[in-house]
Order: sequence, then structure tokens, then C-alpha cells
Amino acid sequence: MGLSEVLLVYIAVLGASIYLAPRVVGTRRWRLGFYGLMALAVAGIVLTAYYVLSPLLFPVVLLFQAATGIKDYVLAFIALVATSAFIMYLVAPFLINAAFSPRPDPRLQGIVDEVAARIGRRVRAKAVVVDGPPNAFAYGNFLSGRYVAVTTGLLKIANQDELRAVIGHELGHHANRDNEVMSALGILPSLAYYTGAAAIAIGLANRERPGLLAVAYGVVMIVVSFLIQLLVMAFSRLREYYADMHGARAAGKEAMMSALAKIHQYYKNAPEELQAAPKTSGFKALFIYALVEASASPFADQIRLLMNERTSWLEELLSSHPPIPKRLRFLAALPTL
Repeated sequence: MGLSEVLLVYIAVLGASIYLAPRVVGTRRWRLGFYGLMALAVAGIVLTAYYVLSPLLFPVVLLFQAATGIKDYVLAFIALVATSAFIMYLVAPFLINAAFSPRPDPRLQGIVDEVAARIGRRVRAKAVVVDGPPNAFAYGNFLSGRYVAVTTGLLKIANQDELRAVIGHELGHHANRDNEVMSALGILPSLAYYTGAAAIAIGLANRERPGLLAVAYGVVMIVVSFLIQLLVMAFSRLREYYADMHGARAAGKEAMMSALAKIHQYYKNAPEELQAAPKTSGFKALFIYALVEASASPFADQIRLLMNERTSWLEELLSSHPPIPKRLRFLAALPTL
């Protein structure tokens, strides 16, 4: 396979995640089609890393090691980035607990256990409540245990079925090992980025005679990291649709749609919450609702109005979550599970 074929796969992954994912559920063999899209995304990430990242990390570095002095750093950075990612995976739940001060809630625990049995997946999770505007997220690992966190804001606006749907979504993330999968895939763009940053630093270390080749190499690596990250976010958006399917299985697709619409409405009416969220949380990708400005306009009383809103493909390309209108269309087309 050459670079032209890799480029075609790359474009196909981005296009499929934006245009095909919400539509494939309307087909006869939608399960096969949707799972195929996820397999295509993983293939795109692996192929891009193998055919683009690997040559840049190894043979190219060896060619100009004398001019740049990078060689001695490459293997060290591979080991450092992989080790750092694993350590972050281990300590992240404890950092989240310190940041959000979660509190156990027996009533919520009962709902989590009920939903876990309903979706038919053997996943045990501790139910906790955190202060904040409407949202929910799943986190944890084998060391800390697994958690489903629901905010006080969501408990105020969601009815029982909507709450079950949201919890089903979060348990879906646990059942599908999304935290582990996304952490592993995230190593690839991180490896390219930090190698590039190190190369630029080495090239600029000698101010009288900067290593222009090292700087150029570093810039290329940072661009490659961004390109791979776009694929990782495309896969993340597919996993969000997949988790929405679990929410629909837990409480019905109408409840899942209603919960998403309520959360979306809240943030459209309180944009200051979106502006504050990035300052208070480094874990935005964990939430059921992406804490970025949404492209859709607020809806009145009917979910259908929100479903018909146009979305920005560029904003979606740069997001880990699909736009809410597209998630609603996906759920509306979803057969009864």
C-alpha cells in the first residue's frame, strides 16, 4: 500500500464519521455498517501511523542524525510517551476524584445497577454525584474501580427514564472499554507531537547556528500529530454514537433523545457555563455532552426542530463528540433494540 491509498483511507474515515454514521442506521444491515465504520476508523489510524509516522520516526531520523542529534532521543521519547500515557491512565481517576469531589449516592447506585442489568453487560460501576451543570461521565480503571458520575444539575432536569438513558450511555463506555481504547490510540498523536517538539527544541538550542533540518523535521511531526489526532477524534465520535445506542437500549431511544435535547437546551440558554467549563476541567472528552460551543440553534419545545438544525462539518471535525442534532437523528433512525 502506498501513500495515495493511505490518503484515500484517511479521507474515507473523516468523511464516514461525519456523513455516514448518522445515516447508516437507516439501512437494513445497519449493525454491520456501523461496526464497519468503526473498523475503518481504526484501520485509518493504524495505517497512517505505519505508513506516515513510522518512516518519520526511524529511517528519516537515521539519515540526518549527525546534523540534528535527534537519534539518541527517539527511542527515549517513544518509551517516555508510552509510559506517561500509562501512568496518566492509572492516576487519572484519582485526579478526577480530587477535582470533582464525587459523593456516593445510594439511590443513584440502585439506578446504575438496574441499568447495568437491563443492557445485559456485566459491568460494575460506582455511582457518584458531583456538583455542576447538567452532564454525566464515566471514568476509572482496574486500580481505582469504575465510576459513573452524574452532576447535580442533571439530577434536577432529567426524569427517571432520561436518567436511565444517560446512565446507560455511560455504562456503555465502560462495557466497551472506551477509556482504555482511547488512551491507547492517543499515544500515537502524542508520540508524534512530543518528538516534534523535542526536535524543534534541539534545533533551536544553538542560537548562533540553529539546526534548520531539526526544526523542519519537528514542524512536520507536529503536523502529523494533528492529522492523526483528527482520526482519533473521528473514532471517538463513533464511540459516542455507540454509547448512545446503549442508552437507547437502557430506557428507549425517546428517553435518550430527550436527555440529550434537555442538556443541549440548558447550555444554549446558559452559554457562560460552556465558557467556564474548560477552565475548571481538563477532562472535557469524558462528558456525555461535549463542552464546546454547539453549532445548532436552540429549539423551542419539540426535539424535531433541533434534529433539523444544520451543523458545521469543520466544528465536528475538530470535536471528540458528534453534534447533538446528528446524535438525535442517529437515535431517531435506530431500530428498537
